[in-house]
Amino acid sequence: MSGVSSATTGETTGSPLDPAVASLLKRDAAGLVAAVVQAHDTREVLMVGWMDDEALHRTLTTGRSWFWSRSRSEYWRKGDTSGAVQRVRTVSLDCDGDAVLVTVDQTGGACHTGDRTCFDARPLLEEPAP
Repeated sequence: MSGVSSATTGETTGSPLDPAVASLLKRDAAGLVAAVVQAHDTREVLMVGWMDDEALHRTLTTGRSWFWSRSRSEYWRKGDTSGAVQRVRTVSLDCDGDAVLVTVDQTGGACHTGDRTCFDARPLLEEPAP
């Protein structure tokens, strides 16, 4: 991962991000923020991934969704192996600075299983709240 950061202070050295953007991020101990990916047209939540400064920089500059794989310890671009490409429309920072919302035009299923979303397979509650 690039950009060494402090989870508590948000200070970053060697970050590829604009300093004004980097200073707003509140990273976890591993230097990551959650990235919630949402379909631009339907507003359906498609998936959640993790971004460090480099993955966010790549997302902002290439128009494609980039993530940091915690299990493989490498960067990956959504769609490179599956063909399920995400074209980025907007990126927004949440009020706490510890998550970003990425709206995309999704081609194919967003989940690695091939499902449209990563939340299709295991609903925990299906009844609407009263």
